[in-house]
Amino acid sequence: MNDVRLAAVSEERLDLDTHLAAVEDPRLGAVTTFVGRVRDNDPEAATPVVGLEYSAHPDAEAALRRIAEQAGAGADARAVVAVTHRVGRLDVGDAAVVIAVASEHRAEAFEVCRAVIEAIKSDLPVWKRQLEVDGTSSWKGIGG
Repeated sequence: MNDVRLAAVSEERLDLDTHLAAVEDPRLGAVTTFVGRVRDNDPEAATPVVGLEYSAHPDAEAALRRIAEQAGAGADARAVVAVTHRVGRLDVGDAAVVIAVASEHRAEAFEVCRAVIEAIKSDLPVWKRQLEVDGTSSWKGIGG
């Protein structure tokens, strides 16, 4: 089980430095990060994407903490994790999710970071409405 120092669902802008500070530990030599940003396109969109509106189940923060704790379970990966998913209206370029992972070695840090984002995409009870320039919108399921 990982040491989760930050697991949050927030309406506030996400800051990578906050996540890096949360995983700071002089015993750990590897730090990986992932920043998922809103892009201006989607293969299913007929026109350019101008933003996303994220909404979350009331239990989403607890689910995010479980995801971070269990990431990389079954492997030798042990890590310190900080992760936040944003909700509300986001514009193109805004960070929707930020993850920082620290461990003794790079392989474990990469493994846990990837496991966190993959589990967010499949298991976190967060939904997004994609907004297009022509005014159309479409809902995407859990994790987007």
